[in-house]
Amino acid sequence: MVDKINWIFKNSHLLISLLIVVPTAIIYGSPSILSDRLDIQVNTIDLANMLKAIMCLYLGNSFVWILGIWKTEYWKIATQLNILFMISMVIGRTLSMLVDGIPTGGYIFGIMAEFIIGLYSIYQLKKYSSE
Repeated sequence: MVDKINWIFKNSHLLISLLIVVPTAIIYGSPSILSDRLDIQVNTIDLANMLKAIMCLYLGNSFVWILGIWKTEYWKIATQLNILFMISMVIGRTLSMLVDGIPTGGYIFGIMAEFIIGLYSIYQLKKYSSE
């Protein structure tokens, strides 16, 4: 039982990321869901193409996180990718807020969640990378 609890704690940053990023990817790649959830209308093939690419980028990252959870030899690279993903999202959203203005509440929540998960992943990497 203790091993299972330790496994959950060690992988919690990856599990949380999966729970957030996979549904977000599906929403971004589904124009009908996207217009219901966010005030975004997909009116061009180019925008649909860009959103599908983002969806697959998110799912590709998620695959590496799953691999890191499943196979311990991939845990460190999955955690490093998680840090890169989350902190890059924070930087991009911050840049957009400075240049474009303040987004809707969902994106404000996103930047806070990504920042917390990014910092938590750094903590996890420091705590567990010696194992």
